Amino acid sequence: MKFKILIAEDDLTGRETLAEAFAERGYKPITAVNGREALSILKSEEVDLVVTDLVMPGVDGISVLKEAVPICPVILITAHGTVDNAVDAMKLGAFDFVSKPIHLPHLFALVERALQMETLTRENENLRKRVESTYDFETMIGRTPVMQSVFEQIKLVGQTDTTVCILGESGTGKELVANAIHQHSSRSEKPFIKVNCAAISENLLESELFGHEKGSFTGAMKQRRGRFELADGGTLLLDEISEMSPALQSKLLRILQEQEFERVGGTETLKVNVRIITASNANLHERISEGTFREDLYYRISVFPIHLPPLRERREDIPLLIDHFSRGHTEKMNKKLGGISSEAIDIMTNYDWPGNVRQLQNVVERFCVMTPENQVVDISHLPPELVADRISQNSGVNGEINASSKLPEKTMDELEEMAIRQSLQKHNGNRAQTAKALNIGLKTLYRKIEKYGVEI
Repeated sequence: MKFKILIAEDDLTGRETLAEAFAERGYKPITAVNGREALSILKSEEVDLVVTDLVMPGVDGISVLKEAVPICPVILITAHGTVDNAVDAMKLGAFDFVSKPIHLPHLFALVERALQMETLTRENENLRKRVESTYDFETMIGRTPVMQSVFEQIKLVGQTDTTVCILGESGTGKELVANAIHQHSSRSEKPFIKVNCAAISENLLESELFGHEKGSFTGAMKQRRGRFELADGGTLLLDEISEMSPALQSKLLRILQEQEFERVGGTETLKVNVRIITASNANLHERISEGTFREDLYYRISVFPIHLPPLRERREDIPLLIDHFSRGHTEKMNKKLGGISSEAIDIMTNYDWPGNVRQLQNVVERFCVMTPENQVVDISHLPPELVADRISQNSGVNGEINASSKLPEKTMDELEEMAIRQSLQKHNGNRAQTAKALNIGLKTLYRKIEKYGVEI
C-alpha cells in the first residue's frame, strides 16, 4: 500500500526536496504550494498524512492543521523562532513537529510512527464496527420502513440507560433487539444476562433472579448469586415479563426504583447497577385490566416501548430473510444449492408465518437439508402446510378446491396433484391458463403433469 502524503510548503526547493525524498521511500507525495491549495486538496482527495509548513502567506499551517486533524495525522515544519507556536499547535492535535533545516531521517521516523498509530487506530475502529455489526441488525434483516424505524429506535435508546419494553409476537426477534440495545450502549463490555420468566416456576424464578443463601430452602446447599448480581454493570433481559407472579412483580418494582434487593433467605441488602430490558408477546394493557399485571410496574418498564411487527406485516423483507438464512445454513452445512425457485419464494412470501421469523428460519433450514447438492429449491422441498395454504388461497378465489377438502390431512404431493387436475379441468386443459391460475411457471406445470401422470 502506498500512503498518500500531502506536503504543504511555499518554498519551491523545500517542497520538491521533500516530494522526491518521500517518493524514494515508497510514499505517494501530493504537493501544495500554499495553505489554500492544501485545503482544496484535503476536500477533494483522501490523504494519509499531512506535512505542512507552519508559516505560509495567506492560509497558514494552523488552518491546514485544523482541517486535517479530524482526518489524518499532521506533522508541522517550523523555522527558527516558531517553535513555541508549534508547541501550541500540538495542543490543537498536531502529531509532532520538525525544525528547519529538516533532518530527513528524523522526519521519516516521525512519519512512520504516525502512520503506524493511524493504521492501528483504523484497524481498531474497523474491528469495533465488525463487532458491532454482529449485533447491528445482522440477523434483523429489514428494508421496510417499519423495520428501519425499529433500527433507529435501537440506536437512539442504546445510548441511554432508559428502561425498554420490547413488545411483539413470538418469533419476531425480541431477544435480538435487546442484545442490539446492549451492544449499542456504554455497558456493551459488561454482561448481557437473560431470563425467560415463563420457563421457570415462581419459587425457582425468585432464586434465579435474586440468588439465595445456603439453607434458605430444601436443596440450597450453598450460597448462589442471582441474575441481578451477575448482570451488575450490564444489562438484564426479562423475557415474557407478563408471566411473572404478582409477588415477584412487587420485588422487581423495588429494584427498578432503588436498585437494591436481598437474596432469598438473606438479610443483607445488595445494591446493583443494572439496566433492565423487558419483553412480552402478551398485551400488557389486557393483563392490567385482568388484574394479573401491576399498572405501576408497567409504567416503570415501558418508559421506551419498542413494537416489533409480525412478519406478515413486512412481507417485502421475506425474500431478504430467506437469502440471509439460506446462506448461513448452507455455509454451516458446507453445501451449495442451485438457488430458490420463484414459485417457492412466492409461496413463502405470501404465507402468513404465525411463528414469524423463527418459523421462517426453521423452514429455510429444513429445505437446506432436504434439497440435494447444487439443485434448485422448489415447492416440493417446502413443508406441506405452506403449499396447502397457497392452494387454499387459490380455492378461495378460483373455487378450484371445494370447502369440504381436508387439506391438512393430505400430503403435499396429493394437494399438488389435486390442484393441478381440478385447475386443468376448469380451464378445459389450457395449460397456460392453469399455470397462471395456480401462480406457477408453465415449465413447472409441465414437469408436475409428467410427475403425477395427469392426463389432459
